[in-house]
Amino acid sequence: YSTQFNCIELNATFYRLFPPSTFEKWHVTTPENFKFFPKLEQSISHFRRLKDVEQVVENNVTNMSHLKEKLGMPFLQMHNNFGPKDFDRVQTFIDNWQYDIPLAVEFRQTDWYNDPAVSSALYDLLEKNNVTNVMVDTAGRRDLMHMRLTTPNAFVRWVGANEPSSDRKRLDEWVERVADWKKQGLKELNFFVHQNVEKESPLLSAYFIEKLNKKIGT
Repeated sequence: YSTQFNCIELNATFYRLFPPSTFEKWHVTTPENFKFFPKLEQSISHFRRLKDVEQVVENNVTNMSHLKEKLGMPFLQMHNNFGPKDFDRVQTFIDNWQYDIPLAVEFRQTDWYNDPAVSSALYDLLEKNNVTNVMVDTAGRRDLMHMRLTTPNAFVRWVGANEPSSDRKRLDEWVERVADWKKQGLKELNFFVHQNVEKESPLLSAYFIEKLNKKIGT
C-alpha cells in the first residue's frame, strides 16, 4: 500500500488498541514521507461516548506516538446517534486534549448541522482549540454535508457511489473547491477516498491526484 500512496486512514485502531511494537513496525517499514491517520478507539466514541475516557485516550495517544514523525492526525468518529444534547461531553473531551498532536473530529448525527445555534457553537469550540472538523461527502447523505473549516487543514472523507461518471464529477467539484481554499490560506489537505466496492477507489484516487496537481501546481 505504501508504495502507491503517501498516507492511510487507519481504521483498524478503531477496533482495538495495538501495542507500541506494532506502531514501531509500521514506522520502520513505510517510506520516509508516509503518514498515518489513526482512528481513536470505539471504546472512547461509541461505548463510553466521551465519558470518563481520560485513561483510554492516554493509552491511545501513547501507543500511536510510536509512529513518531509519521503520525499525521488522529481522528475521533462519533456514533451516528451521538447528538448535541451531549455537547458538554465534547467540550470536556476537547478541553482535556492537551497533547502536542493535532486532532480531527467527525460528527455523524444530522442535528449537529441543521440548527444554526448548535453548529455555530460547535464550530467555535473546534476553532478556538485548533481541532479540525472532519468533512464527509457521501452520496445519499447530504444531510451531513458541510463546508466549515475550523483549522487551515482540511480532513475530507469522500465516499463514492460506485457510479464512475457521477463520482468523477463530484471529485472535479472538490478540485475546484480545494483550489479556492488554497488561495484563501489552506495549508494542508488530507483527502481519503472510500467506496463499498473498493476496486474503483485506487482509480478514483489517481484521477483526483492528477487533476488536483494540475490545477494547483503541486
